[in-house]
Amino acid sequence: MIKVLLVDDQNLIRQGLKALLELEADLTIIGEAENGKIAIDLISQCHPDVVLMDVRMPIMDGVAATREIQKSFPGVKVLVLTTFDDDEYVKAALQHGAMGYLLKDTPSEELAVAIRAVYKGYTQLGPGIVKKLLTQFQATPNQTPPVPPNLAELTPREKEVLRLIATGASNREIAQELYISEGTVKNHVTNILNRLSLRDRTQAAIVANTYLSHLNESE
Repeated sequence: MIKVLLVDDQNLIRQGLKALLELEADLTIIGEAENGKIAIDLISQCHPDVVLMDVRMPIMDGVAATREIQKSFPGVKVLVLTTFDDDEYVKAALQHGAMGYLLKDTPSEELAVAIRAVYKGYTQLGPGIVKKLLTQFQATPNQTPPVPPNLAELTPREKEVLRLIATGASNREIAQELYISEGTVKNHVTNILNRLSLRDRTQAAIVANTYLSHLNESE
């Protein structure tokens, strides 16, 4: 059972999320907080696995709370869920340790999938968020990393999966596009990350977009 703490200054939002997420057999809501300060106090009492964190809140916002959580409770995963896709919020939240950043219009099924993925240590970003990060990255060419040495060694199927990761597609969407099972997609993603020595699918998306020509040339 994955223990989830809901952090949002709007009670209606918290109640809605709670009602939806508790329909999932493997998720349980162990607490609610209306700001980051209360959330930090609750973490020491409830020991959640994943914190579903809003960004704009009174007293202590989501970015400051995420920073403090990663400092004091490094084993707790933070998944930001907000209505704001502002570049600075995205960048700040991820820099301070958030494992994911989704918008509140994310379907509940996809949110549940994201919580499970974050719990396992995978980064989860909404499609629009991925595009923003890639745009920022491409605007700073001096920070371009070296070409991963094993990029050309990916199998044809792994290259297809990597290209779809670059578009922000979820495992389910990749499975539908390639007519393979979601479990097979997960295996391909794991192989890609291991072979390229990447931490998560966000890095994989950046690599794929930056070195698309190398991917195509290695066909």
